[in-house]
Amino acid sequence: MEKKKKIIRNLILFNLLIIATFYIILKDQDINQIFNIVSTVKGQFILIAILFLGIYILCEAINIGRTLKALGEESTFLRNIKYALIGFFFSSITPAASGGQPMQIYYMYKDNISVANSTLALLINLSCMQIVTISLALISVMFNNQILRNGLIGFFILGITLNIIALTLLLIAIFSKKGLDNLISLVVKIMKKLKLKNVEQKQEKLENQVKKYQASSVYIKQNKKLILKILITTYIEFLSLYSISYWVYCSFGLSESNILQIIALQSILYATVSGIPSPGAVGVSEGGFVLIFRTVYAETMINSAMLLNRGINFYLLVVLSGAIVIINLLKSKKSQKVEKNIEIMYNETEKK
Repeated sequence: MEKKKKIIRNLILFNLLIIATFYIILKDQDINQIFNIVSTVKGQFILIAILFLGIYILCEAINIGRTLKALGEESTFLRNIKYALIGFFFSSITPAASGGQPMQIYYMYKDNISVANSTLALLINLSCMQIVTISLALISVMFNNQILRNGLIGFFILGITLNIIALTLLLIAIFSKKGLDNLISLVVKIMKKLKLKNVEQKQEKLENQVKKYQASSVYIKQNKKLILKILITTYIEFLSLYSISYWVYCSFGLSESNILQIIALQSILYATVSGIPSPGAVGVSEGGFVLIFRTVYAETMINSAMLLNRGINFYLLVVLSGAIVIINLLKSKKSQKVEKNIEIMYNETEKK
């Protein structure tokens, strides 16, 4: 019940952020003009953008399935797509995307996949995502450093720093037992200074997690080819996601910038906002898009482009993944009802 209340609170916060964001961005704009511009875009490029969104989802599902299979777990391709979408939905509605992996582990557990193996699989995939996000952004900014002169350099440095910290913590968790022990000791000291409750229990939980993470160190060293495959697939995954911005750009009949230039801008934007602890980076993503993409869109077109781009690469995915979550909840309730009826029938038969 407490988890359900937390999810509802996150959904309310998520929706309030969306309303506030679009109010701030669009309050001084001619809404009719914006939608008139959007209505004139070329539909074939929008379909291509949605196709690349599908490739993004499929790549994520492939990586999940690949790691689970290597760990000896059985999972179908459709289930892997389900895990990918569930992860995206809960990452979108929770601060700093903190709810994605725990909910994926929960749904995998319901499908009889061990928590240890699902944790390891997601840990490896998350590490690869961080590497890809950081590397693509740094390569892109080398050729587009003028973009950061409009006041974005501080946000970019913050975003990259937060991503590097997250990657560093993951690598420490995977490869350095001593480093992780020292990190846990530091966290425990901070909790004691803050006079938090049940510090000993929290410390025990952290130490139990260490054992799971350390197993991944041995696994990665023994499966370097698999890690390379996951990395390659992750690069394809993120390049597909970033390319949506290019197809949206083309849908407006524009052609001055090429696909590499648009992907570079989107990779800088993603790295800048992905570390911000806002559910789905709502607000910062929209505002960041308007600032970064001013170099390729006319002033009268930029808000329309932002709405369409964000609508495809984020809000469409939220709706799709949310539908999958609802379907699974309904199936789960139906399954529980059937099991309860069977139990009642069995008890009545026993009485007779």
